[in-house]
Amino acid sequence: MLQQLILCFIGFCAGIIVAGGVSGLLIGLSIVPRYAGITHTADQIFLYEDLTLLGTVVGTVVTLFPIRIPLGPFFLAVCGVFFGIFLGGWILALAEIAKVFPVFARRLKLSQGLSPVIISIAAGKALGSLFYYAMSWM
Repeated sequence: MLQQLILCFIGFCAGIIVAGGVSGLLIGLSIVPRYAGITHTADQIFLYEDLTLLGTVVGTVVTLFPIRIPLGPFFLAVCGVFFGIFLGGWILALAEIAKVFPVFARRLKLSQGLSPVIISIAAGKALGSLFYYAMSWM
């Protein structure tokens, strides 16, 4: 019993540390204000924050407990698209903070046409992920 309490405490502390790190990264990369600025919905920033928290809680519950949501492959595809958009936003924000694309453009001596390069990278990542998941589910 004591061992289980200690493990529970350690797990709780580790969860707090990871949540703090993810929240710090989310704030540091300005993901929520960036999405609000892109969609011109800055007046509803509190809704963005509430939905981010709700998504975190629901994701944690679905991960920890074996909850099945039988909505079919169409819903799975829609969720995959939204997850990909969110993850892509994180990746591009991190790349922007790290100044990856300006360095990349200077090394390749690109003065114009960086947008197609970024779109090609995103399309390649998406197609690679689709291929990986399609082949592993067979």
